[in-house]
Parts: sequence; C-alpha cells; structure tokens
Amino acid sequence: MATNERSFNGFQVNRSLLAGGAVLTGIGALFGTAGAVMVCAALATAGRDWVRRLDTPPTALAHRALHEAKVASSAGWEAWRAEHHSPN
Repeated sequence: MATNERSFNGFQVNRSLLAGGAVLTGIGALFGTAGAVMVCAALATAGRDWVRRLDTPPTALAHRALHEAKVASSAGWEAWRAEHHSPN
C-alpha cells in the first residue's frame, strides 16, 4: 500500500487524488458563481436599458390595464344585473 492511501475496511482511498479533486471542485464552484454573477449583472443592465427606451413606462401600462379591467368588470356586472333584473 502506498503512503498516500488509507484503508477503511478494505476501501482504499487515494488521499492526494481526493484532495486534488476537492480543490478543483472548489475552484470550479468559484468560477461558476462568478460566471452566474456576471450573467445576472449583464441581464439586469440590459433590462434597465430596455425599460428606459420604452415609449410608455411600465407603471403607465399597468395603470391603463387596471383601469381597463375595472371598466370591463363594471360593464359585466351591469349586464348581469340588467339581465337578472337585480336592483343591486
């Protein structure tokens, strides 16, 4: 048995190979995290630029959609009341 191997009930582990794999896995995780941060930053920047270039701000679009939904709901309610002759 080599000096860098240890036996656990017949299971032999090459400690230097295990340590090297753990180090490479840690380095890979750091690079993966750094890459994910860079991708998120690029997408956030692109999204902010896209919103700034819009003709109508998203808040105005949301207010318009909410108003249209309220008008449609009111019209539907009025139509239902008229058909069912409900005073409410």
